[in-house]
Amino acid sequence: MLDLATNILLMLVISLLAVAATAFIIFTMRMIWNMLSGIKVPKMKIPEKKQEERRVERMSKDTASEGVTFNDIFMFMIAVPLVLLWVGFAGFVIHSGLQDDSVLEQIEGYTTLIAILGGPALLIIKDALDVWKQEQAEKTAFYKIKAQAVIDYNDAAQKQMQQMEANAQAQEHKMESATIQKVTAKKK
Repeated sequence: MLDLATNILLMLVISLLAVAATAFIIFTMRMIWNMLSGIKVPKMKIPEKKQEERRVERMSKDTASEGVTFNDIFMFMIAVPLVLLWVGFAGFVIHSGLQDDSVLEQIEGYTTLIAILGGPALLIIKDALDVWKQEQAEKTAFYKIKAQAVIDYNDAAQKQMQQMEANAQAQEHKMESATIQKVTAKKK
C-alpha cells in the first residue's frame, strides 16, 4: 500500500511540475510578446468611410495593458497546485484508510503530511474566499445604487407626468374661461 501511495504522490508531483512548466512557458511567451508588441511599425493611412458617431467605452491604458501579474503567476504555479495536491492527498488517505488497515497503522505520518500541506492551502482558500466576499459586497452595493437610481427616475417621471397633466388642465381651464368670457361679453 505504501508503494501505491508513493507512486500516486510521484504522479501528482510530476503532473504539478508539468502544469508549472506549462505556466512558465506561457508566461515567458507572454513577456516576449509584450516586448515585441512594443516595437512600433509605421502604418499607412487608409482613408476611412465616414460612419455614424457612436459612443464606445474604452479602457484606460493602465487597465488595457495590465496583462499577467505576479499574483496571477503565483496563483497558477504555486497556489492552485498546492490546494489540489492537499485535497487530492487527503482524499487518497481517506479512501486508502477505508480499504486497507495498514494505512491506519501509519496514519500519523499521513496526517502530518496533510497538515503540512493544509496550512498554506487553507490560507490560500481563505484569501480566495475573502476576495469573493469583497466582490459580492461590491455587486450588492452596485445593485443597491442602481435600484435607487431606478426608483428616483420613476419618481421624477411620475412627478413630471403629474405636472404636465396639471399644466394641461390649467391651460384647458384658461381656454374655457376665455371662451365663457367672450360668450358672456357678446350677450351683453
